[in-house]
Amino acid sequence: MKRVSVMNTAFRDGFQSVYGARVFIDDFLPAVEAAVEAGFTHFEAGGGARFQVPYLYCGEDAFEMMDRFRATTGDAANLQTLARGVNVVGLDSQSSDVIDLHARLFKKHGITTIRNFDALNDVRNLAYSGRCIAEAGLQHEVVVALMALPPGCTGAHTPEFYEGVLRGILDDGVPFSSVCFKDASGTTTPTVVYESIKRARKLLGADVHLRLHTHETAGISIMQYKAALDAGADGIDLAMAPCSGGTAQPDVISMWHALRGTEYDLGLDIDKVVEAEEVFKHCMRDYMMPLEAKAVEPLIPYSPMPGGALTANTQMMRDNGMLDRYPAVIKAMGEVVRRGGFGTSVTPVSQFYFQQAFNNVVFGPWKRVADGYGKMVLGYFGRTPVPPDPEIVALAGEQLGLEPTTRNPREINDEDPKKGLGPARAQLAEHGLPDTEENVFIAAALGAKGIAFLKGDRPIGVRKKVEDAGATQGTAVAAPKADRFTVTVAGRRFDVAFEGDVAVVDGRRLDVHAATAGTAAPTATPPAAGTVIKAEMPGKVLGVDVGPGQQVAAGDKLLTLEALKMEMPVSAPDAATVVEVHVAAGDAVAPGQPLVSLA
Repeated sequence: MKRVSVMNTAFRDGFQSVYGARVFIDDFLPAVEAAVEAGFTHFEAGGGARFQVPYLYCGEDAFEMMDRFRATTGDAANLQTLARGVNVVGLDSQSSDVIDLHARLFKKHGITTIRNFDALNDVRNLAYSGRCIAEAGLQHEVVVALMALPPGCTGAHTPEFYEGVLRGILDDGVPFSSVCFKDASGTTTPTVVYESIKRARKLLGADVHLRLHTHETAGISIMQYKAALDAGADGIDLAMAPCSGGTAQPDVISMWHALRGTEYDLGLDIDKVVEAEEVFKHCMRDYMMPLEAKAVEPLIPYSPMPGGALTANTQMMRDNGMLDRYPAVIKAMGEVVRRGGFGTSVTPVSQFYFQQAFNNVVFGPWKRVADGYGKMVLGYFGRTPVPPDPEIVALAGEQLGLEPTTRNPREINDEDPKKGLGPARAQLAEHGLPDTEENVFIAAALGAKGIAFLKGDRPIGVRKKVEDAGATQGTAVAAPKADRFTVTVAGRRFDVAFEGDVAVVDGRRLDVHAATAGTAAPTATPPAAGTVIKAEMPGKVLGVDVGPGQQVAAGDKLLTLEALKMEMPVSAPDAATVVEVHVAAGDAVAPGQPLVSLA
């Protein structure tokens, strides 16, 4: 029998794929302990969204999570995290000093291996980060990122293309201990998987550890894994219920069953795995399970949305009251991928694709180029596998005010005065926060949101049943209830919000108890005459830059909204005077809601 190496992804990729990574530490550690008792020795224990989300939605520290994970598994376990090349685990592409600190801190907090990928398969983005990982004393698992192109597209993502990426890694001398072929959308055909792994085995020899990572989203994951094993792969990634199947990795038990009667053995006591899954299901019993997280989506090959990003986006759309737009956005992704240079649909490129598809649906095709998508086609994240559509490159340059570039992204980041450890330390000093390596990294990786966390602003956005109305941070907390609605009456749409006993209808404030029988409700006072800048989409106010009486010029920023991880500045259309600001930082806004009145 041939022993197959299994990494248990349930507590990282499983969480991200099913719950948008929003899970409390105390809730899942008993399931980790049960998995250890079942015989698992290799776990995905953090990184990717499971670094960001604890700070942004769970009110918890990702470094503490890694420490407690290690304490639960013991010293012998191989704990692995996920990094995104020069993006590492941040919200943006990073400078050299941040990339180096990432590796050293993850070693300090109990990690054994870092799987390191670049969505564009640009070896420049893997080289320096890979060297930092190896120099920190960690195992570097370098990645070739896979994806099937939408039907009708050609030019990349073939076995020849992937062999070229691997040859580039070897030619650059990037140090690595293993190689992973990572398919975040689960769309690569089994024949391409087989041929790609076969070529890699021939190129690397018999001793290099090769593994495949995929998702069940497109319904072909077990076929992919069998093809990889037949071609010479040593390991595969599997998850445990309830964080398995659908948008996540296939279940350990399903894969065990698929391999029965073959030469392959997972090396696990399957009865103990069944017991561990029961513990895990009990741990997660109060968490809201999105229906789309457990589904196989046949149209994913046309619009390759990764499993790890799908539920994160649908959760954000639920929070903003626009989940009804999701089918149209997914349908629009196909064109966005075709014209964007064929970057692999994995973080951050998958989010760029989704954001651009969303903009095309909401604002009209290519009327607004999303910042990340635009910078990608312009070259600021590296070289795309094929040149992007010249028309889209021109639109991006015009709308973002940037010229195309072929420079190394890390060098650009190193020259940016707003990036790096220095600006992060300055932010800590400005807010009177301790200058520890962990705090510096949190500030550098998460920016203003990291600073807010360190100052004690720890909002909870975990979809979990509430047992007690007085639930507090760290306990069961429900997702916020929508208090804004869009109502259509006689063919006319009204945007309605409730603030206590006051209804705000298209910006007009009405006391809902003011009218009595036979008495007409008072007429609301409309916003000041002039131009009223309204929200074009649901979102949250990140910050307000102006106040009443202030003079603004055309193009001056009035405020910044955030939706679907996009920060969208709202600018003055013409020179004017600010009459009134109708919102404040932290407010949720609905489409059509007045933001600023100008005169």
